[in-house]
Amino acid sequence: MQGPFFIMEQQELIPHLFRTEFRKIVSVLCAAMGIEHIEIAEDIAGETFLSALESWPFRGIPENPAAWLYTVAKNKAKNHIARSQLFARKIAGELRYAATGSQEPEIDLSESNIADSQLRMLFAICHPLIPAEAQIGLALRILCGFGIDEIASALLSNKEAINKRLFRAREQLRAQKVSLEFPGEDAIDSRLETVLTTLYLLFSEGYYSESNDVVLQEDLCLEAMRLTYLLIEHERTNLPAVNALLALMCFQASRFAARRDHTGAPVLYDDQDEGLWDQALISRGIYYLNLSAKGETISKFHLEASIAYWHTKKEDTPEKWEQILQLFNRLLQVAYSPIAALNRTYALAKANGKQQAIAEAEKLQLTDNHFYYVLLGDLYTGTDNATAKQHFEHALLLARTQTDKKTIRSKIMKL
Repeated sequence: MQGPFFIMEQQELIPHLFRTEFRKIVSVLCAAMGIEHIEIAEDIAGETFLSALESWPFRGIPENPAAWLYTVAKNKAKNHIARSQLFARKIAGELRYAATGSQEPEIDLSESNIADSQLRMLFAICHPLIPAEAQIGLALRILCGFGIDEIASALLSNKEAINKRLFRAREQLRAQKVSLEFPGEDAIDSRLETVLTTLYLLFSEGYYSESNDVVLQEDLCLEAMRLTYLLIEHERTNLPAVNALLALMCFQASRFAARRDHTGAPVLYDDQDEGLWDQALISRGIYYLNLSAKGETISKFHLEASIAYWHTKKEDTPEKWEQILQLFNRLLQVAYSPIAALNRTYALAKANGKQQAIAEAEKLQLTDNHFYYVLLGDLYTGTDNATAKQHFEHALLLARTQTDKKTIRSKIMKL
């Protein structure tokens, strides 16, 4: 029996390994058995970690814990396949079974196959026939190694709802006969767009999360960045739009430490401490943004990354806001969205003054969005505080989280 220090080490090690190795085991097993057996692959991976919890306290942590997990998972998978084949022989008869030529699939746990299997799993989960909501849930579970409780917390839901969502997602994979294969040359561009959108949404779940769990928010963003980097490491998917998305993520993530104060309350951009910005991440963002410029096509990720780059410059200069305004103008042409239009109005106020911005903002008529009224309140502040207060109060009625309500009340108090 090991001492208490070993127990503490194990309690930290196994959850860490679950986060890093669960996804690899599931992806490789699905590559060997077929994605229609994804639940079996998850069960085998789960049983592998249960074996570690039962074995390591008594036998000690293996010299190479990850290799131990791979060996156990491989053996469990082979045992499962052997039992399934035995069952088939009993049901269908020896002669009929032999005629199928069924063979034990090769379970290759080499580093290259692990990376390849994860990449193929990413494209399978992000199949355009799978609903976006299901893609996010599966990505968190299969490719990020999140537990059900963590997924429920990240998506502001409950375990029962998440389990149902994952069940439906797996059924969709089977019903649509999605294969665990890398797209062909003719399909790579269209399929990659769906993958990048899912990774962008996954990052946004963390960056704009309404959860108070800061660690979980950062984990979501880091997992989205890891999966995007997985695409960059593969020759066929190391494309300009992928580099642009990773640049955007680096720029956004660089401000993580400055976005909340010591109480956990959000800190708006203008009030953030620039000294808390991660300059190393900003440098990486610039590196990937430069790489993204090699192509001839400009995606929405190029434009959003460029906007995020200008936000890494805290100085409030006319040049900065004019650049941001022009980038928003282009973004709305490439990929219009109400939120982008709203954010463009803020840039317009900085570049050309509040009166012009108010006229443009009121044309949007986003009357079911509390950010719309917050923006109008900000634009009227200082020139017509009574109207500003009316907009803030309207925003307060529409806001859903206590964090947003606290921010709006602070704006009202400052009037």
